[in-house]
Amino acid sequence: MLYSTETSQAVVAARMPCGVKVTGGKRYAWCACGHSKKQAQLSTLPSEPVIASKKPLKVDLVGGKRYSWCTCGHSKKQPFCDGAHKTKAEGLVPLRFVPEQDSTAWLCGCKYTNNPPYCDGTHKQDFIKSAQIPEQTNS
Repeated sequence: MLYSTETSQAVVAARMPCGVKVTGGKRYAWCACGHSKKQAQLSTLPSEPVIASKKPLKVDLVGGKRYSWCTCGHSKKQPFCDGAHKTKAEGLVPLRFVPEQDSTAWLCGCKYTNNPPYCDGTHKQDFIKSAQIPEQTNS
């Protein structure tokens, strides 16, 4: 959270990190006050994932294989990414991981785990239990 020196009030510029494409040889400036109009465009990106499931998803993982765990919650191939973030949650990207050995794992379905992609029990908290899960659409 940033503070405006003019008003002494907190200004939230964004609730998540954002990617920036940088071109060599060009100069860039970072807005530190949070009032930049260009920065305000970033606030339209989703800052929180959609809860895809209120329970973890049991999966059999193959050691050495690369997986892409859905972080946005919009994928129809839960718990894995199907690219839905590209149109429904442009600010979020999948988490890629490679298990060391074949195993059965419980992957997070609520998308709020503190140990991604694995379930840590966060789905048992009231804010997940009381949340509405959006219906999957074909769009």
